[in-house]
Amino acid sequence: MKASIVNLVALDPQPLLADVAPRIGPMLGARKLGYSLIVLTPGKRAFPFHHHHHRVNEEMFFIVEGEGEMRIGHETHAIRAGDVIACPPGGIETTHQIVNTSAHDLRYLAISTQASPEVVEYPDTERHAVIVADEAVSATSVKGFRAVFRLEDSLGYWDGE
Repeated sequence: MKASIVNLVALDPQPLLADVAPRIGPMLGARKLGYSLIVLTPGKRAFPFHHHHHRVNEEMFFIVEGEGEMRIGHETHAIRAGDVIACPPGGIETTHQIVNTSAHDLRYLAISTQASPEVVEYPDTERHAVIVADEAVSATSVKGFRAVFRLEDSLGYWDGE
């Protein structure tokens, strides 16, 4: 059996683009955790301010290099190399976002559970997402269903029937 080991130096991470981050988990044969090495350029946000609804997915971030800020709930915290950040599922108090406020790249390892279905809320824009991931297809994509919407745009159960 091949060892499930990869050194971060051996990876070719790309700057974070919308919805695409190199996924390390499939390379390692991981089944229940997702792993990504993120390179966040100066002035960029890693993802929209969001939280994972109760009892679904949890995220952990390990800052490898650089510094920036972490928004958690109503507070903002300085982050730097060596920091380990836990983002458990929950309500508005667990909402989080990483921002590179420095003049240099911010590199971090993102680790998360991969439970499905997943419900995510984005309070800054009043959006929600429902994600049902059947399986990882490659290092950057999954097969399944994803819908992002605002609650006021939601149809009633019998609309159109």
